[in-house]
Amino acid sequence: MSSAAVDSAESAAAARARWEAACQATPTRAVPFETMSGVPVDGVYGDPPFPGQFPYTRGIHPAMYRSRLWTMRMFAGFGTALDTNRRFRELLKHGGTGLSTAFDMPTLMGRDSDSPWSLGEVGRAGVAVDTLADVEDLFRDIDLSRVSTSMTINGPAAVLLAMYIVAAEKTGVVPEQLSGTIQNDILKEYQAQKEYIYPPRPSMRIITDMIRYTTAHMPRWHPISISGYHIREAGSTAAQELAFTLANGFAYVEAAIAAGEDVNAFGRRLSFFFNSHLDFFEEIGKLRAARRIWARWMKDHYGATNEKAWMCRFHTQTAGVSLTAQQPENNIARVAIQALAAVLGGTQSLHTDSYDEAMALPSEKAVRIALRTQQIVAHETGVTNVADPLGGAPFVEWMTDEMERQAEAVFAHLLELGDGSILEGVFQGIENGYFVGEIADAAYRYEREVNSGRRIVVGVNRFTEGNDETDVNLLRIEEDTERDQLERLARVKSERNDRAVQEALEGVTRTARDPSANLMPAILTAVREYATVEEIGTAMEQVFGRYVERAVV
Repeated sequence: MSSAAVDSAESAAAARARWEAACQATPTRAVPFETMSGVPVDGVYGDPPFPGQFPYTRGIHPAMYRSRLWTMRMFAGFGTALDTNRRFRELLKHGGTGLSTAFDMPTLMGRDSDSPWSLGEVGRAGVAVDTLADVEDLFRDIDLSRVSTSMTINGPAAVLLAMYIVAAEKTGVVPEQLSGTIQNDILKEYQAQKEYIYPPRPSMRIITDMIRYTTAHMPRWHPISISGYHIREAGSTAAQELAFTLANGFAYVEAAIAAGEDVNAFGRRLSFFFNSHLDFFEEIGKLRAARRIWARWMKDHYGATNEKAWMCRFHTQTAGVSLTAQQPENNIARVAIQALAAVLGGTQSLHTDSYDEAMALPSEKAVRIALRTQQIVAHETGVTNVADPLGGAPFVEWMTDEMERQAEAVFAHLLELGDGSILEGVFQGIENGYFVGEIADAAYRYEREVNSGRRIVVGVNRFTEGNDETDVNLLRIEEDTERDQLERLARVKSERNDRAVQEALEGVTRTARDPSANLMPAILTAVREYATVEEIGTAMEQVFGRYVERAVV
């Protein structure tokens, strides 16, 4: 045996010993780690680096799901806050372990329910939130010290985070006890989803203020969930989703460093949100590559020395865009395959879409089936017995490498655009239409393939027998919902102290004018006086302005 081979063997043995020691330090779940036929299985197979070892390609935790399953975080939100509160409590009763909040379009755009812009949209695509009173109702009778909460909100994220903090305080839960994530990924809004309020640069100021505040006061909270999900839903490829998402993450890191924050302090609490689509092995390779790229860039480019800052933690959601209104029951199979890919890719939390979401907000029965899908993957398939069970498979490793290669090509382009800065490169890519154009081209190519029949979508362009037999009970949001929300908002406004509200809003505007001041305390003050989402947003808009996208032709 050559000396190189001996060194390699010794290195592998040492890595295995470190992995075993790390696993022994972590309690395992009280289940038999064996096949259905009773054959015992080891915690990992293959070569190092092992799970929990840099660059974390095989997972961020040594034992992965042998020690703890992913958080089963079901997405819910519709109608009034009390409507959604009932759904939340139902999900928790059926075994959900985390809550994920969907807001209606007016709230996402920073508009109140009584705004002319909101007519006909109140409570339709998510829950309507106007004031602290709504958030109090949203989490009524739920112990926020014990439940992890995710909020999918971006433009008005600072306001919703403040409302969550104050609602928790009113039940005796202090900010230090709160765990969860607020999406707060404004860069991808300019690239894909379009739910922005202010221009990119002042929006980044708000986000860095939130990072500062949560770093100081909320050690269990993730201030950003850097989201590729919506980039993929807009039509990107898997590699574009990976590259654009991580580039946005690097941009937030650069912005926080420029604001004087310690990359080791805030870097460990950044998290990500990926899509799990239908190309099974491509999705697994994408998620494995995400961990590897993030670890290397955080260590080598940004100088992070804390291992937790190297770890790419992510939530995954199955691909809503893949669901079909034709033969909707087929979506149950699609979601199961996507959920399995997310788990084999090593996700930390997972949302499974409901089979009826191509037609309406999910019904209670459909949500329960979606949750049961996760539970079947977790408890019946055996994939949780081994960390990274596909690691070492030639195709999986090649796909992981290929995803990384394509992503690095995008980073090189953005560095060139930004004269060595990913942050400036992302700003330039937003302003010159690079991201929008790349996503639009990918979406166009895909649709052409479906329309031509080159790409088969079951029940849509092939195997369409039975398309006229659909009989699905859909959840419908009645017009009474909007009327009830408007009455609620009017009552809150009539009962609050208008002078205190006005003074608090003036404080928000005054703070926005001072770039050295943190906006969060002023926003918290306004929230406590029951100022509305739009009122607080308008107070900042007086300083920051409102963003208008330039058309890309």
